[in-house]
Amino acid sequence: MPFPFLDETLELNESTRMGMDGSFIALDDGVTHYELGEDENGALVVLVHGFSVPYFIFDTTFEFLCKSGFRVLRYDLFGRGLSDRPRLNYDIHLFVRQLKNLLDALNLKPVHLIGLSMGGPITASFTAEYPDYVSSHILIDPAGARNISISPMLKVVKLPIVGELLLGLFGSASMVKSIASDFFDPQLVEQFQAKYKIQMDFKGFKRAILSTMRNGMLGSFLDTYKKLGALKKPTLVFWGMNDNTTPFEDHTLVLQALPHAEFHAVENCGHLPHYEKPEFFNPILLEFITR
Repeated sequence: MPFPFLDETLELNESTRMGMDGSFIALDDGVTHYELGEDENGALVVLVHGFSVPYFIFDTTFEFLCKSGFRVLRYDLFGRGLSDRPRLNYDIHLFVRQLKNLLDALNLKPVHLIGLSMGGPITASFTAEYPDYVSSHILIDPAGARNISISPMLKVVKLPIVGELLLGLFGSASMVKSIASDFFDPQLVEQFQAKYKIQMDFKGFKRAILSTMRNGMLGSFLDTYKKLGALKKPTLVFWGMNDNTTPFEDHTLVLQALPHAEFHAVENCGHLPHYEKPEFFNPILLEFITR
């Protein structure tokens, strides 16, 4: 019997998705929520978000790239946003398969592939497995250089039954509050949190988050980055110097694995340089993918 997370009151279906922004497509493992924008003749850019914040995390990047003449795809990972929450293991294989199925269904390739945070291991694993699909690879504060350090409480949350109880009792408030740690500028937090809460009303969100934690997505993917390094795909890496989620010092491990990568440290910035510092981020991104 599934655990009853009492604050998850809505089913994700055609009725509840009615009137929502974006498009929906049925893939092998469930329905995926996505947005595909602008010039059909432009070069393709795909945006892959991180652990729990859905595709609105790329609002400013999506708009900038569309206005710059690119064809841009962003989507919600399974378990997040308005994508389905299938009863599967939320591991690297599920997320790579979702990306592959989505690109095939929309007939999109090759692409410039951008991965944020946990999107780093997803895009790196995808590129290593399907190199012909990827023209270049951009990483934003990627996870996976080493195991993400988690609090004693989160370690307990990973335990069966106990995790469900704790996340059910305290999870919603603590998850929304933890979003603040991703920012250097506190003025950006409140509006961001309001958008984040919407997905939490739909059944299956916390189950997906727990499964993601329990199936290695917060672990080390350094071997995957090394495989990617051997391919020598054009690679660009951004890292906020005040990142509290994937610490700035982890960039040394990623760059050792990707010695050919172009690297940019972002001052006075937390985990989301594309969101906090678009005036710095966007010109560099544009020059790189145009090049």
